[in-house]
Amino acid sequence: MNPALALAVVVPVFNERANVALLVEKLAAALAGRAWEVIFVDDDSPDGTAEVARALGATDPRVRVIQRIGRRGLSTACIEGMCATAAPVVAVIDGDLQHDETLLPRMLDALEGDADLDLVIGSRFVDGGGTGEWDADRVAKSAFATRLSRRLLKADLSDPMSGFFAIRTPLVRTLVPSLSGIGFKILLDIVTASPRPLRFVELPYVFRTRVAGESKLDHVVALEYLIALYDRMFGRIVPVRFVLFSAIGAAGAAVHLGLLALLLELAPIGFVAATILATVAAMTFNFFLNNALTYRDRRLKGARALLDGWVSFCLVCSVGAVANVGVAAFLYDVRGGAWAVPALAGVLVGAVWNFALSSRFTWGRYGRRAAA
Repeated sequence: MNPALALAVVVPVFNERANVALLVEKLAAALAGRAWEVIFVDDDSPDGTAEVARALGATDPRVRVIQRIGRRGLSTACIEGMCATAAPVVAVIDGDLQHDETLLPRMLDALEGDADLDLVIGSRFVDGGGTGEWDADRVAKSAFATRLSRRLLKADLSDPMSGFFAIRTPLVRTLVPSLSGIGFKILLDIVTASPRPLRFVELPYVFRTRVAGESKLDHVVALEYLIALYDRMFGRIVPVRFVLFSAIGAAGAAVHLGLLALLLELAPIGFVAATILATVAAMTFNFFLNNALTYRDRRLKGARALLDGWVSFCLVCSVGAVANVGVAAFLYDVRGGAWAVPALAGVLVGAVWNFALSSRFTWGRYGRRAAA
């Protein structure tokens, strides 16, 4: 009779085919004598990461794969993986081999040995831990992000940015409805979503240097972190996606006005033609920036999907402009010449219209088509 499953290791991956087999080998060595499984959650990697993991799973039943089609994001990948196991404890570890898998038995022992413990975190910032070969710039950025996140925490964590931890699976399932799933720091999401302070311990480890594959850390990922913090602080009041959409809309308005002034100054065309060109340019700017930031988790890819999405977005925004003008004109007439409030009301109606319809038709229908 096989021993009861004790631990599931969830590994969110994207373009990590070179590391999959080696990680399984390292997990087998670290967890020898334990009943465990590993769940690779792959966001449909173009390099064939899921196929490599499935090939391993064909001969090793401990290896499982969730291949997500049309969905992206590290936090949501972790959530799906953590909900897909029957193990009483689930650990999250990166697929780039930078976390120390030899710490997993100690994490499991800590949770099995103390019924009051909720969470065990691999920390780079307690005695014995370290950031390895990080340069001074990355250390400074991590320290700044840590200071920001600790303002939200209900616990005094030394490394709230850690992506390496183990937690009781039933606890995760109770917290899932409250998780935002935004960004790449699922631990921060879990700790801030809990209605009570979680009981935890931190165990030291030294962060390794990536050997194969490419780092996923970029400026957009850093922005996602700030977005996640905003969502936790104010997301229930004004949804973070709407805030991003509106901010990009304001930037697009600046692009429109700047280009219009430039065309009127330099190009031998009339006001109407210049306005049309400036409007199309602003909508194009807004579309691509929203695709990269606001809807990064379902962004459109490929020439056909981008063209269809751009056309859809322009149509939605054109109708939104009509709604903007109509509401503003109506309120202007009612208020008898006071223009500020009608103008702001028109802008708000147009923004809500554009956000609602582009979410549904541009990055809903076309997003699913692009991923299919």
